[in-house]
Amino acid sequence: MTSIAMTPSVSYARPPRAVWLAVIAGLASAFVIGKALPTPIDAIAAVIAPLCASANAASPLDKVEVITSHALPNVPGKRVTVVRVFYGPGGFTPPHRHSGTVTAYITKGEIRSQLGGGPVETFKVGQSFFEPPGSTHMVSANASTTEPAELIAVFVADEGAQLTTMLE
Repeated sequence: MTSIAMTPSVSYARPPRAVWLAVIAGLASAFVIGKALPTPIDAIAAVIAPLCASANAASPLDKVEVITSHALPNVPGKRVTVVRVFYGPGGFTPPHRHSGTVTAYITKGEIRSQLGGGPVETFKVGQSFFEPPGSTHMVSANASTTEPAELIAVFVADEGAQLTTMLE
């Protein structure tokens, strides 16, 4: 039986461009090191967690927490990463895209989502949505201005890939 250590929660918002360049370099380095050296999940999470966050949150309660990240031994060159996304009332993530596939499952509240030029949809607890690689996630937000919301996101991407790229 494997034990998974939880990482401390971090606030989520969009940092300046120079910070993102440093994040990209750090994430690439973390994945290379993670693939080359066998490390426990808490060490991986400690490296990845700050890369899922930034400085200016839409809500002080918005945060992303890495739950686990593992290379897929039966799919060489691929990694699965699971994160918990917390949105405070009115919280959101700025427009972005992901390098791999993402499946999101709503665990609390309601989440508004829009991919590319598609319709804005609202997902409730127990519902899920899928993002193909490279799709533009224009809206990812808490549908409520008074209650928190939460989702679990499962990423499957190439080793060393930047999981999230914010759009200008």
